[in-house]
Amino acid sequence: MAAETDKAGGSAPARPATGPASALARVENWHHDVVELVDGWGWIRTLNDQLTAILGPWREKYQANPVIELMHGGRWLGHPLHPALSDLPIGFWAGSALLDLADRDPAPDGGLDLAGLFTAAGLVTAAAAAGTGIVDWTVSDDQDRRLGLFHGVLNTAAVGLQGLSLTARLAGHRGTARGLGAAGLAVTGAAAYLGGHLVFAKAVMVNRVAGADGPRRWVRVLEEAELPDDTPTGVQADGRQILLYRHDGTLYALDNVCSHAAGLLSRGQVEGLTVTCPLHGSQYCLADGSVRRGPSHQPQPVIRTRVRNGGIEVRGNQPAPRRRANGRK
Repeated sequence: MAAETDKAGGSAPARPATGPASALARVENWHHDVVELVDGWGWIRTLNDQLTAILGPWREKYQANPVIELMHGGRWLGHPLHPALSDLPIGFWAGSALLDLADRDPAPDGGLDLAGLFTAAGLVTAAAAAGTGIVDWTVSDDQDRRLGLFHGVLNTAAVGLQGLSLTARLAGHRGTARGLGAAGLAVTGAAAYLGGHLVFAKAVMVNRVAGADGPRRWVRVLEEAELPDDTPTGVQADGRQILLYRHDGTLYALDNVCSHAAGLLSRGQVEGLTVTCPLHGSQYCLADGSVRRGPSHQPQPVIRTRVRNGGIEVRGNQPAPRRRANGRK
């Protein structure tokens, strides 16, 4: 909308859009409003702080435990384990709902029919999904952590409804069981939506350096005399943040942004040519970028370096395209 012109000839601020267009915009952005609403709930923030005070020290104490790392997915699986496990209870409970819709009820007087077996299997697999989800939640931050907590609250409610459904089914109350199961599946769907928001909108537990390949030419970033030995140092080259480290005359360089949650490795500690991310404790080998300890599951890109005319130059892993002498590619 163009700015309105006042009587003195100046421009007045444009008025907010009203009418059908404004209403449509509000409808289209409902998900943003829901996220802000959830994040602002006082009880979520209080519960988040209480659980963080309990589980935060626990994670720091046991983060080197291989079982905890495997629950993240870590270097052995190459991606988080929780999303794959969370598909199992959703599938089992959806199968139970389909059997109920088909009205296949071989045990009307009580007992474990096929739909009840699916419900029970969903409860068992939900426990595994919850365990990995809690471990992943401990390495999230700020709004992501609060939304992840509400995601867990919804899933806990869904498990409760499915448990009540199974109890009613075993007692022979098939109609009640079906209603509770349908309600539980609906709550699970809402929780899954929040989980999708965390991954696709907030990039939680995804590789933060996927596709990083620059700079595509040699870029001078620091004078050689300005780089202290055995001290992680952050520099920038063509907008890319790079970690430099020199030990016994050998120069090492990695992408400075941790692939797990974008912490700056230059702010971490280095011991035995292994750098520890200060955000969640992921560890990487400076020589080849490999993961030495999770929760990270992807290696750090290695940056090429050279010393030329007293300066340190860096270059990404993709060389610039060659051009012919006449200027054509």
